[in-house]
Formats: sequence, structure tokens, C-alpha cells
Amino acid sequence: MTSAHAASALLPDLPHGAEVLLIRLRSLGDLVLETSAIRALKTWRPDLRICVLAEERFAAVFEGNPAIREVLISRGLTETALELRRRNFPILFNQHGGPRSAMLTGPSGAAQRVGWAGYQYSFLYNVHVPDAAEFYRSEPVHTVEHRISQLYFCGLPRGPIPPTELFPQADAIASAAAKIDAKGISAGSRYAVLQPGARLPGMRWPVEKFTAVGRWLREAHGISSVVNVSERDEAVAAESAREFKDGAVIPSAMDVRELIGLISGASLFVGNDSGPAHIASALGVPTVVIFSETDPAQWGPRSARSQVVSTGAQFAHPRGDKTVLIAQARSIESIEVDEVHDACEEVMRR
Repeated sequence: MTSAHAASALLPDLPHGAEVLLIRLRSLGDLVLETSAIRALKTWRPDLRICVLAEERFAAVFEGNPAIREVLISRGLTETALELRRRNFPILFNQHGGPRSAMLTGPSGAAQRVGWAGYQYSFLYNVHVPDAAEFYRSEPVHTVEHRISQLYFCGLPRGPIPPTELFPQADAIASAAAKIDAKGISAGSRYAVLQPGARLPGMRWPVEKFTAVGRWLREAHGISSVVNVSERDEAVAAESAREFKDGAVIPSAMDVRELIGLISGASLFVGNDSGPAHIASALGVPTVVIFSETDPAQWGPRSARSQVVSTGAQFAHPRGDKTVLIAQARSIESIEVDEVHDACEEVMRR
């Protein structure tokens, strides 16, 4: 195993133009947050050819990003492992940490295989990075700080962490605009994107309260609302259709490229802790995110034009990327519409 002293020279000692692979398979918000570490590495050493391995359904997050030389798509386990072996990367950072990414790291043939100490299948790595609490001597740390610790450990100079970044594509912007135009929001109209879905039921603010926010935005600010609902979230989609009725536009499901295009044109984003919230923050859209069962200190938006409304929950942090809810001061349902109104007013003023 490579010592900490030796690890600190791995990135500085890479030859000019060397390839570097970062593995981050899923999910949407996680890939958006990955862009900060990528930008920091590319700014420090513009000569490096940075490649990212991701799942196809999320890979559009990296489209147009000038810091990235190539996005590799994770397909079948054997097929992908053979491709990594063929590429023979000199250094690989497993920013994911799950079993699949570990099984791709092991047979990759990379001379330096970087992962966090104590993770599952850690014997497949030869560079073990201390967990965030040990590395920074504090907790919690934001997910972006946790990710970039691998690069710091391997020699990236510490400094201000760049913001997340996305690069909306013209055809995706046009496609998203056509979908909402078909529902009555014409080009140039001001609109907010509302995100009532979330990964878990306990993370979802009630749809009827999102409806109230949409009504207030129209009456107080002349802003229409576009409701984004994942095609995988049938229950939320059905409830949104009932609650919003004629009060907001609910376009047909969008892929990641279109979603980025849609949010890039918004005057405001209001949603639960979710991937689209990180998209909005990365695009500099005024963003309000509602938190309950996840820790905003670890997963909150980092843009100055963002604000969190939370239940005041308390968390334990057994490791850098893991949070355990230990006390919930109030339910997410108890968050009042006025609290969200105030947050919206604040981010729109900034």
C-alpha cells in the first residue's frame, strides 16, 4: 500500500498530458457535485486529460464540460472492466465507493488505485485515503469536500474549492422550451421549476404546499410554474396532476439534457433535496431546497443564490459520505408555506 508521503507526489509527478480516471457512477446530484473536484484538478494542471466513468443515464451532466477530455460509459461489468484494462490509466480515483465501482477498480490495471480507507473491498485499492473526519479533523464535511479529499491526499494543493458547473446545450434548451411552450409557457416568459419528488417519502414536502407556492408566485410575482416529475415517480406524478390542475405546467418527462436546459432558463427553483436542486445551484438559478431526512451541511447547495429550509434534524456522520438521522425536530409536513415564501424572496433579491 502506498504511504501518505508517497501518495502526496502521485498527481504532481504524473507526466505531462497523462490520463486520469475518476469513477462516479450515480446519481444525478452526485455527478453534479463531482464537477467541483474536476474543475480544481484541471485548473491546477491543465495538461492532464481527465476522464470520467459514469452511467449512461446521468452522463449528460458532463456534456460540454471543457475540463473533461472523455466520458466513459459504464455498461456490463465485464465489458467495462476490459475497457478500463485496455486503457491502462496510470491513476484511478474511485469517487463512488460501492461494490460495482470497486469491482471495476480492481481489474482495471491502473498503477495507482485510489479509494477511501475502510470501504467495502478496500483491498482492491493500493492508495487508501483517510475518511473525511480524520482527513479534515472535523465533521460534518460537505460531500464536495469529501470527494476532493482524494485529490488533496494525492498532491492537489489545497485551496478554495470551485463551484459546481454545468454547460446547457442549445438543442436541449430548445427541446425543453418546446415542451413547456406546448403547455402554454412561451419563449421569454418567466417561470419557476418546482420539484415535489424526492428519493424517499420522508424527504417530500407535501404537493399541496408546492401548489400554494406556485399560486403565490403567479399572483405576487407574475411567475408561472413548471412542475418537474420523474417518470419513475408515478405516485407523485398522479398527485401533482390532481393538485396543480390548471395552476402549473406539467410537461412530459425530460431526460437529463432537457432538464438542465429547462432549469437553465428558470427564474427560480423550489424543490426537495434531489438531483435537480443541485442542477439549479450549479447553473446559478435562485434555489430554495427543503431538507428533512438528509443533512444540508453535507448535501446542501453551495451557490450564494441558494437557501435551505429544513426541519432542524440532527445527524451522526459515521463516515464522509454517510449520514444517520438521530433526531427530527419536526416533520417535513410541518414546514410552513410562509417559510418557503420568505426563502424565495431572499434568493430572488440576491
